[in-house]
Amino acid sequence: MKDSNFLQENNARHIWHPMGHPGAVQQNPPRIITTAEGSTITDSEGNQVIDGVGGLWCVNVGYSCDPIKKAIADQVQTLPYYSGFAGTTNEPAIELSYELREMYAPDGMARAFFTSGGSDSVETALRLARQYHKVRGNPGRTKFLSLKKGYHGTHFGGASVNGNNRFRINYEPLMPGCFHLTTPYAYRNPFGETDPAKLADLCVAAAVDEIEFQGAETIAAFIMEPIQGAGGVIVPPETYMPKMREVCTRYGILMIADEVITGFGRTGDWSGSRHWGVQPDMMTMAKGITSGYFPFGACMVSEAFADVFETGGPDVASIFHGYTYSAHPVGSAAALACVRESQRLKINENATPRGDQLFAGLQALAKKYEVIGDVRGGHGLMAAVEFVSDREAKTPLDPATISRVFETTYANGAMVRVGGNNIFMSPPLVITEAEIQRLLDALEAGIGSVS
Repeated sequence: MKDSNFLQENNARHIWHPMGHPGAVQQNPPRIITTAEGSTITDSEGNQVIDGVGGLWCVNVGYSCDPIKKAIADQVQTLPYYSGFAGTTNEPAIELSYELREMYAPDGMARAFFTSGGSDSVETALRLARQYHKVRGNPGRTKFLSLKKGYHGTHFGGASVNGNNRFRINYEPLMPGCFHLTTPYAYRNPFGETDPAKLADLCVAAAVDEIEFQGAETIAAFIMEPIQGAGGVIVPPETYMPKMREVCTRYGILMIADEVITGFGRTGDWSGSRHWGVQPDMMTMAKGITSGYFPFGACMVSEAFADVFETGGPDVASIFHGYTYSAHPVGSAAALACVRESQRLKINENATPRGDQLFAGLQALAKKYEVIGDVRGGHGLMAAVEFVSDREAKTPLDPATISRVFETTYANGAMVRVGGNNIFMSPPLVITEAEIQRLLDALEAGIGSVS
């Protein structure tokens, strides 16, 4: 490894970072994270802070999971790579597929298609959804419905169903046939409705109206996050996803649950779908499947969905889609170890009380600081604070002020994530009560610096 002077001098000079302006990043080089342990990260200047972001919604078991590290090291020595295309496979991939089927049987999932990450998993789900209808003799079902403010990755398919314009505008025109529905977002919605049950009914009615306008016979699938992540930790009313499940069934539309963030315990249940009592037709997964220790993902499908492909003719039901790293043996070994360790530690059970603690702490801050417009969370370990300059008008706080909140929070011992006029938190699911309090104290220092 080069010395610190070399790293500082070359920081952001020869690498373009995701989700940022290349010139701005050169002018303000990113922090260099050097080590991590448990729920704490350390930067190159020796600052140790609570990782309130969990890497990027993903380090569910924390940074000290020796079984995952050992599984990766052992697999590299045994079989570092071989293709997972039809004709060859590997032992950990077979074991992992079995473990995932067992783990997600309550969600109705039966088969796994392995990918390199979340965007790949979404792309897989969208492609297989279209093919599913073709195999069944309904080639006209090609359109997709999704929610405004939803986030489904950065491939062209996922970007096309994304519902946040900052991930869209500079890349348009995107894939045709994608239509966006109103999100049940109590703080900001076109109906001016704050009652959760009424808002759910209004949004479902609007979805039905769009389906009937488009023609149900033209729609392949509806994709949604059980709780929206990058869109602002928008928690839907508890009736919304079940009612959309019924709508999809009624109109013959596949339901894809994007579980890239909400899977593997983040909501307090092993999936966000299970949290709301819904069985989708497909689930996209990544992040917590290896806790970020290795790039890996999966698209899981139901038994009924699988049966269409497995009994269909080879001319239409063969899957000519996949990735060089699908069912990667090292990734499969990492995921297998992570799944087993997640279940052993019962990280989903820790997510609920620690998430409740975080949510209650944020609600207390909202009562104290006028700059907080809305607090969202209370369903496992994911939360958001939405900042405003005027509570009554709900005017978003300006980026420079949000940046000051972030910087001061970090200086006081916690890493959080900024998204628009929101600050997100999704710490490791092994975080302790004391560490949540440190996170809250640091965030209060950040908020207090601009209040």
